[in-house]
Formats: sequence, C-alpha cells, structure tokens
Amino acid sequence: MKGRGQNKGKEQKVQERKKLLIRIKRHKMLYLFILPCIVWLLIFCYAPMGGVVLAFKNYRYDRGIFGSEWAGLKHFRAFWISPEFWSVFRNTVVISGLKTVFCFPAPIILALLLNEVRAPRFKRWVQTLSYLPNFVSWAVVVQLMTAIFTPYGGVFNEIRKSMGLDPIFLMGEPGAFYPLVILSDIWKGVGWGSIVYLAAISSVDQELYEAATIDGANRWQCTWHVTLPGISATIGLLFIMSFGGILNAGYDQILLLQQPPNYQISKILDTYIIHTGINYGKFEYASAIGLFKSVFSMILVVLTNHLVKKYAEIGLW
Repeated sequence: MKGRGQNKGKEQKVQERKKLLIRIKRHKMLYLFILPCIVWLLIFCYAPMGGVVLAFKNYRYDRGIFGSEWAGLKHFRAFWISPEFWSVFRNTVVISGLKTVFCFPAPIILALLLNEVRAPRFKRWVQTLSYLPNFVSWAVVVQLMTAIFTPYGGVFNEIRKSMGLDPIFLMGEPGAFYPLVILSDIWKGVGWGSIVYLAAISSVDQELYEAATIDGANRWQCTWHVTLPGISATIGLLFIMSFGGILNAGYDQILLLQQPPNYQISKILDTYIIHTGINYGKFEYASAIGLFKSVFSMILVVLTNHLVKKYAEIGLW
C-alpha cells in the first residue's frame, strides 16, 4: 500500500510537470515578456550573493575574496561587542518603529478617505497630487527641505522673524530630526502606498454596502464594518513585509538628513555599513553587518507571518 501511494505521488508530480510545460509552450510569448525581469533578478539580486562569503574572511587585496583566509564569525563578534552596536541598532529600530506606527497607516487612511469622495474630478486631482512626490528623489526632497528651513531666507525662518523669534536651522536640531523623518516619509510615500489599498477596496463586493445601508449603517459604519474587513488581507500581508523590513530605516533619506548635531540619533545600520566599508575600507566587517541585518530581517518575516497567520489567518505562505 505504501509503495502504491509513493508511485501514485510520483505519477501526479510527473503529470503536473507535463501540464506546466504545456502551459509554458502555449503561452511562450507571455513568458518571454517576463524574461528580462528574470535576467535582471539573477544578475543583480542572486549573483551578488556570492560576495556574502566576504563576511567570513580576513580580506586581503592581493588575494581577493576567495583567496583570503577564513575568519569564521570574527567580524560578527566584533560588531556585537563594539560600543557602536547598541546605538546603531537602537536608532534603526526606533526610526523604523516610528515609521511603522505613523507611516504604515497613512496610505490606508488616505485610501479610505478617497473612497468616500463622490466628486470624480476632485478625486483624480487629489490622487495625482499625492502620487507625484513618489517620483521625486530623496536628494531633491532634502534640498527642498533645506531651502524651506535654511536660516538665510527660508520660509520657516521668515515666519519666525515676523513673530519676533530668532532664526534657527531646524534640520540641524536633534529634537526635530524624528518629526522631519516621519513627515517627509509620509509626504513622499502616502499617495503611492494608497494605490494598493484603493485596488483592494474596489474589489469589495458592492452588495455588502447595499445590505449595510438597508440595515441602517451610515458611511462611517460601512467603512468600519465592510471596507476595513474587506481589505484586511491586504493590510496583513503588507504589514508582514513592512515589519520584516524593520531594520531598513530608509538609507537615502537618513543619509541626506544627517547633520553633525543629530549624528548620534541618525546613525543607522545602513549608513554605518557604508561608513565602515567605504570610508575605512573594512569590507569584510561591513559585509558581516549587512548579512546580520538580512538574517535578522528574514527571521522577523517568518515570526511575523506565523503570528499573523495564527491570530488573523493571513499569511505570505
């Protein structure tokens, strides 16, 4: 009986492979469209993984990566016991945590608000204006912020002068760093992030709204009891991916917003990796930190997926 079951399982796998090959052959032109993406993924995402071995080596320029002697976990231990570890790790988690608390719900709220707008023209204008910042690079965004907050003719300080206050360079104030990071991140990403939720809202069955209205529900109650449960799966999946990237605090944004006065609270893992790897030439040490960050993020994704799947029956796998 056991042998028959195994043979049956093998036959099913063979049949599934044959069906897959038939589908690929039938839709070969469609598969050719995704070929450039697959090639890009292999070259720029998978091929560089070979360089991970650098984290376990005592790198020497004359011998190269694979010719250098093995160092084991030496660089990982050096990072964990270094005085920089806790400050860098804490800064990264704090910034990512604040972004999760304030920036993650922002696209959901915008999508819910846009869903309630009944004037199509106004809705299109709001959507267009909210999407545009996503296409502006962080370099341009930070330059705009610098122009606004500069003590030399900036709008912010002109308002302060009109109120009889002394001009300050707000971007250099340690206490203003976190609010600037959160507000600029919301401004740049809220519109683009709302696209996914608007698409999810459009797939909610309209009969549910009609039934809720017949039962006497107002627009707020429809949103709370129909719309939100209807997009809960999308929210759960994006939350898992967002929480898994909690050590990705936003390299471009933080690096450009760093100033000498706020350096101690703006030093995160990504900027620390670049600083140690490029400025000091500690390539193996920087690789070890990057690998630690990736492994930690993968563990977070698995744990978050398990918990969300257990309590909300939503998961990536």
